[in-house]
Amino acid sequence: MSGAAQAEAPLTPRRVLGLALPALGVLAASPLYLLLDTAVVGRTGTADLAALAAGTAVHSTVTVQLTFLSYGTTARSARLNGAGRRRDAVAEGVQATWVAAAVGIALATLVWLFAHPIAAALTAQEATALKAAAWMRVAAAAIPLTLVTMAGNGWMRGVQNTRAPFVFTLCGVIPGAAVLPLFVGRFGLVGSAWANVLGSSVTAALFVGALARAHRGSWAPRWAIIRSQLAMGGDLIVRSASFQVSMLAAATVAGRFGVASLAAHQILLQLWNLLTLVLDSLAIAAQTLTGAALGRGDRDQARGVGELATRYCLAFAGVLAVVFAAFGPAVWMMFTQDPGVIAQLRAPWWMLVAMIVVGGVVFALDGALLGAGDVKFLRTLTIVALLGVYLPVTLASLAFGWGLGGVWAGLAGSLVVRLVGNVHRFRSMKWAECGQRL
Repeated sequence: MSGAAQAEAPLTPRRVLGLALPALGVLAASPLYLLLDTAVVGRTGTADLAALAAGTAVHSTVTVQLTFLSYGTTARSARLNGAGRRRDAVAEGVQATWVAAAVGIALATLVWLFAHPIAAALTAQEATALKAAAWMRVAAAAIPLTLVTMAGNGWMRGVQNTRAPFVFTLCGVIPGAAVLPLFVGRFGLVGSAWANVLGSSVTAALFVGALARAHRGSWAPRWAIIRSQLAMGGDLIVRSASFQVSMLAAATVAGRFGVASLAAHQILLQLWNLLTLVLDSLAIAAQTLTGAALGRGDRDQARGVGELATRYCLAFAGVLAVVFAAFGPAVWMMFTQDPGVIAQLRAPWWMLVAMIVVGGVVFALDGALLGAGDVKFLRTLTIVALLGVYLPVTLASLAFGWGLGGVWAGLAGSLVVRLVGNVHRFRSMKWAECGQRL
């Protein structure tokens, strides 16, 4: 079936969930792997867990910073696919992969060279910094592989294929997870990084293979397309940068409260990452279908996609919030038995539960607006929320001794700001004007 034919199919719950459920598998795989990583490393001691927290914070920063390789590529590919230009939609993936490889190699080199100074800035103890730096130097090899995978997810979502990326992801995650306990047992913390590189290599190779089978044109870099991608990517990079600056500041502040605080922050952060990406699966369906609808000029269906995704995402978020509220202590014990770490988890846990419900609406509407290419609005709203609320409250937590609870109160406040902004923007329908311009 052609991309145009798929885009013209009626909007039904089955169709939305048919895109969202495989995307859920893809999005959940990485944080689930990181949770397993956290649990395995956590058994070796609090110092290793704190070092992993610092290392993964940096790794996340240099990869998530380039989210336009997935989300920006999806938006452009979906609109081209909706307009009946499937070949051009796939070609977006070729150019995004070129960008991913080039930028990934450069970032990996920088991380390898400056691993220790970066780690030292994130933790107050030299022993922890040395462990984190060793992890970062090995994990640097996974950076370009991760970016290539992001580009592959982007164009395949754009042509409404979320099943193959799910299979590719499992083919990498499963062997990585299988060897993780063995590698950590044999090599210590650095074994965690080697397991990560192994899984990333398999998944990236499968995405490149899929692109080779689907693409029917030149493989040379096309600077006109790359410039267009980077124009959209610039706003998404600024948006991602505000996320990462705030997250790094939070990790730094948590570290200043002690090793137990940083370890607790690592557990909370990985759980929040898992929850947000799970909810984001419906946002990806909204993004893909919104882009396709606007690519052929159907504003009413584009609005219907956003409304349906929001209802589903909010209902799902409510269920998750109830589960986390009821089973908090049981979840804590999966990651640590340290009384000091558990004590640090208690106050911010209820903020996490509340954030799940708010996030159900925020992420669904993010997906609709991203599908429309309304990235300038999302950039500005995110900057206001994170740099205007989250970062100041996080820094105030350090100055006034509010502890880890203050850090997570800042994140909750920023999410409420995004909720208000997204609801107002969606109701205005101004986002649809962006999406009808290819």
